[in-house]
Amino acid sequence: MPIRLGCIADDFTGATDLANNLVRAGMRVVQLIDVPAPGAHPPVDADAVVIALKSRTVPAAEAVDASLRALDWLRSAGAGQIYFKYCSTFDSTPAGNIGPVTEALMDALGTDFTVATPAFPDNGRTVFKGHLFVGDVLLGESSMRHHPLTPMTDSNLVSVLGAQTRRPVGLIDHKAVATGPEAIAARIGELRGEGVGAAIVDAISNDDLVRLGSAVAGLPLVTAGSGLAIGLPANWGIEPSPVAARLPAASGHSAIVAGSVSAATNGQVRKFLDTGRPAFSVDPLRIAAGDDVAGEALALAEAHLADGPVLIYSTESPDAVRAVQDELGAADAGKLVEGTLARVAQGLVERGVRRLVVAGGETSGAVVQALGLTSLRIGPQIDPGVPWCAAPLPGGDSLHITLKSGNFGGPDFFTAAFTLLDEAAA
Repeated sequence: MPIRLGCIADDFTGATDLANNLVRAGMRVVQLIDVPAPGAHPPVDADAVVIALKSRTVPAAEAVDASLRALDWLRSAGAGQIYFKYCSTFDSTPAGNIGPVTEALMDALGTDFTVATPAFPDNGRTVFKGHLFVGDVLLGESSMRHHPLTPMTDSNLVSVLGAQTRRPVGLIDHKAVATGPEAIAARIGELRGEGVGAAIVDAISNDDLVRLGSAVAGLPLVTAGSGLAIGLPANWGIEPSPVAARLPAASGHSAIVAGSVSAATNGQVRKFLDTGRPAFSVDPLRIAAGDDVAGEALALAEAHLADGPVLIYSTESPDAVRAVQDELGAADAGKLVEGTLARVAQGLVERGVRRLVVAGGETSGAVVQALGLTSLRIGPQIDPGVPWCAAPLPGGDSLHITLKSGNFGGPDFFTAAFTLLDEAAA
């Protein structure tokens, strides 16, 4: 049976975040790592397929090319609607990549209108009067203003997206959203009549997203964070079911690889260190100096894996990150850390790790590619936006892996993740 919903995500953690919400709403979901070769259609027993790209911070032309290849594959697999997924903090620059990719997908699909909302109330991301809030503060006043690659200093998403597109950008405000699907559809009609090509949509609750989901059933393309996913499966008559989240039983050693510099991941690392469990800090300056940092990290891990989770991390404060970037350059520092953590992840799996937590979008992309993973079956939610997944390994084993966005999860996330797997196996 053709898939119902085809999804294109601009990073690996965002892909699992989206897939997690679709599973919670009852869809069986498979996540593919990058675009399969043209004409290749791996067996997909799922209602939705999410293609995970690593396109959030690459040049806009590269992001557009990758997204169009993903679109071609999804359409050839029968996808009836396309979902372009980006970060719930709208991570982008004035040059893109959200705007250019959205417009390229619109052109390819022959549609003159789409919606855009990064709202995800379960994780404190809400949009009101077109302005994005992170918890109780505006985006431009949040920790995202210090992001090393996509600093977000403007909270007005109409102006942020408008700077990236040639089409006019409008707003569907909360008055229309709260009234219901018919009012949203009427507002879409008004905006289309005015020549608007994309509209930021207010949403301050899950109910708002459910109403929006119903209203956009007929649009060829929707763009959003992961929140809108909870409102779409019902359009195909799909209801929540625990069957959608079933995974094979987990086994093997446990480890954590954390590369995010977000405030949330910093807190999670500190909480883990407070437990006294073994951990290794990856220093970019030592990597640049030629030290075998990956080898040292794996030696520590090998000595302690039998006793429980081991943490390998490069998380630092914003001031420490800036100091390293000033010395090495932001792009070079990031590549050094990503490459080292990817080699560490390979070594951990070779040493029997079969339960792996990865924190950070760029880190997750590097790890997944290094491990050669091609698909993930999406399982139960650990925290909002973060599920366990199962990936086949050569030889018949399964790797249970979670790819956590740096901003997501509570302080005890690392411990909670493994506890959930233990309880599922009991």
